[in-house]
Amino acid sequence: MTGSRIVALGHYQPAKVLTNDDLAVLVDTDDEWIRSRVGIRARHIAESETLVDLATEAAQKALATSGFAPADIDLVVVATCTAVERSPNTACAVAARLGIPSPAAYDINTVCSGFSYALATADHAIRAGAASRALVIGAERMSDTIDWTDRSTCVIFADGAGAAVVEAQPDEAEPGIGPVVWGSEPEKTDAVTITGWKPVISQQGQAVFRWATTQVAPLARQTCERAGIDPSELKGFVAHQANLRIIDSIAAKLGATDAVIARDVVDSGNTSAASIPLALSKLVERGELVSGDPVLLFGFGGGLAYAGQVIRCP
Repeated sequence: MTGSRIVALGHYQPAKVLTNDDLAVLVDTDDEWIRSRVGIRARHIAESETLVDLATEAAQKALATSGFAPADIDLVVVATCTAVERSPNTACAVAARLGIPSPAAYDINTVCSGFSYALATADHAIRAGAASRALVIGAERMSDTIDWTDRSTCVIFADGAGAAVVEAQPDEAEPGIGPVVWGSEPEKTDAVTITGWKPVISQQGQAVFRWATTQVAPLARQTCERAGIDPSELKGFVAHQANLRIIDSIAAKLGATDAVIARDVVDSGNTSAASIPLALSKLVERGELVSGDPVLLFGFGGGLAYAGQVIRCP
């Protein structure tokens, strides 16, 4: 096969919405303080839903939109850093819920860049002939890792899931998923951590901000170059929804002058590996991006791992 393409998307967020005013009751903060620093005004928090519940809901929507049956899927990949169960992995649990028979199934953890990593590995599997149709999911229950007394993190993170159905592209067609640019900076692994048996997230906010606002834009431009497209030709840019100031800074430096910029972080918070498919699915659902539009996806975060690719909208 010469490549693959995304044929359908889906997303899911828990019903409970936690506003900045709600957080002001729990910790020393207020709406102005949060918005001025990270640009977030609300986030969704799971109550009864498990990580598998979130992932399954998003996957069901993507599968229904695609028109394919569960039996048509032969690979399930879940990007997450918040799985509680070591076995079975989240991908197998989702496949069981959906009734997908005997798929290859694995989880991948590169934290906030997870969906782009997962999408790349699914694309590679299809190109190699190891799979023909994949379900790629980014899902997180970040609320499990939050210290609700730490205002530097509790105002940022949230829960949700997004999913994509990916299939082989005909040999004569242009690939719908471009080459991945990926890597990490292992010497900075302490910038974002989730540690302990009762995991707690912490981050060096200023260090992450400086790195993201100086290093990501050149990598994003490199991703466009590998896909054979100029940033000015992009119709959409969906970065990891880390922080509104970071997103706007990267977008300005990228030069994607005609692109719709995803800013879902404002109402969804930072959902780590779920943030890119969640934001992308919403843009497509609202008609802000249409079939065939070239869109740059770029994830970055814990690790400091990063990955991006240019895709064509389903």
